[in-house]
Amino acid sequence: MYAIVNIAGKQFKVTKDQFVFAPKLAAETGASVEFDQVLLAEADGTVSVGAPLLVGAKVSGKVLDHVKGDKVIVFKKKRRKGYKKKNGHRQDFTKVLIENISL
Repeated sequence: MYAIVNIAGKQFKVTKDQFVFAPKLAAETGASVEFDQVLLAEADGTVSVGAPLLVGAKVSGKVLDHVKGDKVIVFKKKRRKGYKKKNGHRQDFTKVLIENISL
């Protein structure tokens, strides 16, 4: 059983007992979260597709931690002008454990 769910504007294919690194959510560590924007679900070989969402379908999970992603280097340069700028960025993520998919 799997589902495609919209979490904070990004789509994830999730299964039970899977970890998902979603964009940072406004939830405390250890809190339960529910995602009701389920776009597609598969159970026992039958695929249900929403138009655009499945009515009554929910994915529940638990927030495990708030983490940062890998560092991305942003380097800008204009040749022959003496212009160089180096910058770094680390994106914030929320680690979510998918506990249940209900249709």
